[in-house]
Formats: sequence, structure tokens, C-alpha cells
Amino acid sequence: MPPLVEVALVFLRLGVTAFGGPAAHVAMMEAEVVQRRKWMTRERFLDLFGAANLIPGPSSSELAVFIGWERAGALGLVVAGVCFVLPAALITAALAEAYVRWHEVPRVMGVLYGIKPVIIAIVVSALVALAPKALKSSPRLVAIAVLAAIASLLHADAIVVLAGAGVLSLATRSIESRTYALVPLPVLFATFAKIGALVFGSGYVLLAFLRDELVVRHAWIDERTLIDAVAVGQVTPGPVFTTATFIGYVLRGGPGAAVATIGIFLPGFALVAIIRRYVARIRQSPGASAFFDGVNVASLALMGVVALDLGRAAIVDLATCAVAIVAFALVVRLRVNATWLVLGGALVGLLHGRS
Repeated sequence: MPPLVEVALVFLRLGVTAFGGPAAHVAMMEAEVVQRRKWMTRERFLDLFGAANLIPGPSSSELAVFIGWERAGALGLVVAGVCFVLPAALITAALAEAYVRWHEVPRVMGVLYGIKPVIIAIVVSALVALAPKALKSSPRLVAIAVLAAIASLLHADAIVVLAGAGVLSLATRSIESRTYALVPLPVLFATFAKIGALVFGSGYVLLAFLRDELVVRHAWIDERTLIDAVAVGQVTPGPVFTTATFIGYVLRGGPGAAVATIGIFLPGFALVAIIRRYVARIRQSPGASAFFDGVNVASLALMGVVALDLGRAAIVDLATCAVAIVAFALVVRLRVNATWLVLGGALVGLLHGRS
């Protein structure tokens, strides 16, 4: 099968089934491109993951773009990113249409009941697989990872944690339908492009930027609509940044959804295209390599903290605990594809909702 077709199929499937936010997306990508398909080593995956965390924009989408270029060149960059983002954007637009018509988002909690513990299992399995390569049996890197996790638990900003871990590693490397004004489409594009170019970190950072720009500065939407938009971004598969699709649709319908989606994701595509060629070269520098070591272990530490937070919300009773344990065993011992695990979790959730 041609590499470009492989890239398209893999990321199209991930775009439909990758629930759970950036940490889950990274875990599912690692399972697909490192463990199952052997497209790259774990070390290379970690370097690309670290690079995606150091540039603004949606980190999991940028990681998809990195992987697409790595596998199928410049065209693979575009195909991977579009295939990963487009399914989520279309699903979000459909939910936005329901929101505009009926002023509420259709309920999906039954499905999420079963999917959430599966996502926790997938994320933890990725941490188990990636941690040895990132930590390199180094007490120094283990200590940096612990410090990064503590800082994240204390609600330190994600980019501060990543950059601080990189600097610390470098410094210690010698030691071992509402009625709104009709928003012009070019202005809408410019606003979301600015957000896409400036936002680092998780969906919570995105929420702060969206509120400042859309509610406070421009008064295009109100607080309730913003919260509804972010909620839709959280419960649909694919990148959380498709929140922009929802808001764009509410403001200007289909064209607004398209403009907002392109605007918020385009800077990430461009940044990956610019810096991708330098990742391997930077790795060859001892100082830069030490910095990347720190960033990589901090990235895993942040994933661990996210998994912990998600676990508290997802594993709420014996049934969800059992689903998480079974899913973890299947992904670690039998290498079951994450897509089937997510679908199985959704089925469990639907059956639970009917009982």
C-alpha cells in the first residue's frame, strides 16, 4: 500500500475514534505508528512529540502532521492533518446545527460512560511503553519527570513546565442559534488564526484564549455558548480545537465553521512544516539533545497527570473500573487495536444506559 494511502487511512480512523483529548490521541498514535506499524522508533516518536509540545497550536494535531511528513513527505503532512481534523470538524458541525436548532447539545453521556475508562487504559499503556525510552534509566531524568508532574499537579502552566524541564535538563546534563452580529468571515479567520498561532498547552488554555477574544473583546458570543462549544470539543473524537468549528458554525453557519476550523489549525501545519527538518539536526547537538530529553520526560509527566485527572472522572464505579482493567490488559498483552477498544467501550456504555 502506498505510504500516502496508509497515512490517510490511519489518521482518518483516528479522527473518528480518538476520544479523550490530547493525551489519549498521543497514546493511540504511538500504538499505531510505533508498536503496530513500525513507522518509527519510540525515540523518534518522543522527539516529534516533544517538538509538537514546544510550538503553539493543537499538539496532538501537530504530532499527526509531523508523523504524516515523516511517513509520506510534504503531501503526507497535509493528508495526515486533514484526515485527523476533518472527521471531528464534521461531527462538531453536526452538533452545532443541533445546537442552533434546539439550543442544546444531544446527550452522549451513555456512550462516554464506557469510552472514558478505555481511554484511561490506552493512555496508561502508552506511558508504560514510552517511559523507558524517555527516562533512559537516568535518575536525573526521573527526577525531572517527578518535578514536572508535581508542577502540573500544582496547576503550573504546561508550556512553563515543558520549557523549565528542558532548561533544567540542559543545565544538569553533566550530572547524569443565538442572535449575534454578523461577523465578517475574514475577521473570523484572522481571530482564530491568531488563537491557533498563540495557544500552547491543553484545551483549558484554549478556553482562556477563546473567552478573551470572543466573549470579552469582541462580544460575539456569551459565556454559556462558549462553555457549550468547549464541551462539544471535549466529547467528540479528534482534536479539542474543533471547538472553533462549533463557534464558527454558530456565528456564520457552514462557511463560518470552515473558516474558523482552517484558521485555528493552519498555523500548526505551517509551524510543523517549518521546524520539522530541524528536529533531527537539533538532536545532534549535545546541548539541544539534553534540552529535548527534559522536554520529553516532562511531556510524559504531563500525560500522566492528565491520565490521573481523567481517571478520577472516568472510573466512578466497579463497572468502569472493570472496563479500564480489561482494556489495559487487551492493549498491553494482546495489542488489540485502540479503535476496537473504543467501540467496545461505547457499546458497554450504551448497554449500561439501557439497564
